[in-house]
Amino acid sequence: MPISGRTRLFAVLGDPIAQAKAPALLNPLFAESGVDAVLVPVHAPADRLDDVVRGLKATANLDGLLVTVPHKLAMCAHADELSDTATLLGSTNALRREPDGRWYGDNFDGAGFVRGLAARGHDPVGLRVALAGAGGAGLAIAAALLAGGAASLTVTDPDRGRLDALLQRLGARWPDRVAAAAAVGASTDLAVNATPLGLDPADPLPFDPALLPPTALVADIIMTPAETPLLRAAAAIGRPTHPGIHMLDQQLPLYRTFFRLPA
Repeated sequence: MPISGRTRLFAVLGDPIAQAKAPALLNPLFAESGVDAVLVPVHAPADRLDDVVRGLKATANLDGLLVTVPHKLAMCAHADELSDTATLLGSTNALRREPDGRWYGDNFDGAGFVRGLAARGHDPVGLRVALAGAGGAGLAIAAALLAGGAASLTVTDPDRGRLDALLQRLGARWPDRVAAAAAVGASTDLAVNATPLGLDPADPLPFDPALLPPTALVADIIMTPAETPLLRAAAAIGRPTHPGIHMLDQQLPLYRTFFRLPA
């Protein structure tokens, strides 16, 4: 559908933003739904996020925002109302403008990740999970895995304050099933990278896949590159892998409902 003066706007915010896959997936969804709308990437530097969001929200034909690294926690302050999930997490990755002009935020990272696992035949029930990263995406994934029946979840993050915040939020809901760890361990069924490590080819690995059992599934939520250094290292020693694109693919039906797009 050609862009015209009637086209409605959506934006995905990030810093950096070049890696964002949302435009390539959401714009075909708009076309398929017969919706005259376009999703564009917006590079919102962390120290200018408030300025960027205030300007975007003042744009009368802007209907929604998607949020990527590192803004998912900070964007809660720009929502007038949050879903129960976003409230639990203190993190949002999608906001829509309501008919009365207020902004409603939700978070689909966790649901998308678990749905992505299930779509590839990986049921989280009973799994022992090791998670790297306690930021917005890590928190959402941790909560969804625990809600989905994971037996235990350990989390590593160099930011002790962020790690403690995750443990406090989720430990109150799932006591005795979530804990901090110094590193991924040998008693792991699923190891997840929910950090930005891997966006830059020079980044160190978020964890060493050689420390995992041979059958442990190694998952990465980074989508560009599709085969991250972690997944490449894991595959090289025979560990099964799960790339990040499945998490976003499985969020598409959730976004369709959230943004009230026709089926």
